Amino acid sequence: MEEFQYRQNELWCESTNLREVARSVGTPAYVYSRQSILDHCRWIEGALHGIDHLSCYAVKANANVTILKLLASEGIGADVGSIGEMKFALQAGFSPEKITYSGVGKRDDEIEFALRQNIMSLNVESESELEVVQKIASAVGCTANVLLRVNFDIASETHPYITTGRKHNKFGLDPKKAKELIRGMKRFPAIKFLGIHSHIGSQIIRSETFIAAAKAMVTLITELRSEGIETRDLNFGGGFGVQYRGFVSHPSLPPEPEGGELHLSTAKLLEAILPELRKSRCRILIQPGRSLIAHAGILLTKILYRKVSDARTFVIVDAGMNDLIRPSLYQSYHQIVPLSLREAKHEVVDVVGPLCESGDFFAQDRPMPVCDRNEILALLCTGAYGYVLASNYNGRPRPVEVLVDRDQFEIIREREGIA
Repeated sequence: MEEFQYRQNELWCESTNLREVARSVGTPAYVYSRQSILDHCRWIEGALHGIDHLSCYAVKANANVTILKLLASEGIGADVGSIGEMKFALQAGFSPEKITYSGVGKRDDEIEFALRQNIMSLNVESESELEVVQKIASAVGCTANVLLRVNFDIASETHPYITTGRKHNKFGLDPKKAKELIRGMKRFPAIKFLGIHSHIGSQIIRSETFIAAAKAMVTLITELRSEGIETRDLNFGGGFGVQYRGFVSHPSLPPEPEGGELHLSTAKLLEAILPELRKSRCRILIQPGRSLIAHAGILLTKILYRKVSDARTFVIVDAGMNDLIRPSLYQSYHQIVPLSLREAKHEVVDVVGPLCESGDFFAQDRPMPVCDRNEILALLCTGAYGYVLASNYNGRPRPVEVLVDRDQFEIIREREGIA
């Protein structure tokens, strides 16, 4: 994570002073480190070395086509959730044979497009979806490769909006129903059953949670094989948590709460999970999204005003929840630091945006270095679920996106204009 660090009290990305980026492109601005993206991809692939596997980057985490091209060049696959993401992935150079398609609500035209592209698999979530896939595949005259998503009711101890593996969630089939469908696959002659898929949530930081999911999947596969049902693939999904707190350090910054994320890495989580997954004797698929891209991105924003009231001190910035909604939507934590550190004096503030919503905030009751109007702040670890969730609320154009490569940087998505 050394791509973002202070040098002589100035925050740098790789060999580029971020103050120069802000001066050149303005704010708000998403800035990504090319080296960080490659590093995280290679660390995950290194953890899986020697194992029959396929990593499918979750395009929903960050769909900038320049970034997708960078990841595709590493030879990994992609997991998509719509025809739009599928076209982004194909445009970026991901091989169709390495593309999986997840989601509970695939439209008929999306299914047909996926089949005509001959993607690796549709991750099917219900009996009714299986029937639709059978009908469309028959009409197209092809065989649909399918993984069946199973919901094992695993508690993931994450925010309720991003847990996906409990029985009250909309995702997947319970194991009993899944087994019934798999046993009856002969009534779907246009479908080839490849294996099972599961995904229990996002930003999961405890290996024990993943191990419980792995054991449940292996148990189901063992039961299927005992009945003579071939099961080639085990798609374990993603959800590998990342460190958000204490991402950068400096003597002039206030101490950061740990939050159980210190020294967290996907490679370490995989190291704990793989002994269980190997028992399946399947090809192992995973869907890393956040764990590939979160640490690679930051959001630069300029301080517009300081407002001191009897109850609070507000630092009002030019980015809002339309640019980064995660703190408002999930109460998520992002470390916020100034690009330039002048002194070690701290204060407790709310960092808020300009929108007409009290929910438009990035931090509340946050100890921070004292900063003034026109200073630039960096919201760290915003590479995942940042720009992709941006909107035009309050008539605000989406921000510019920039990719840093050592001592050079380029705009990879122009700032939107009002038009």
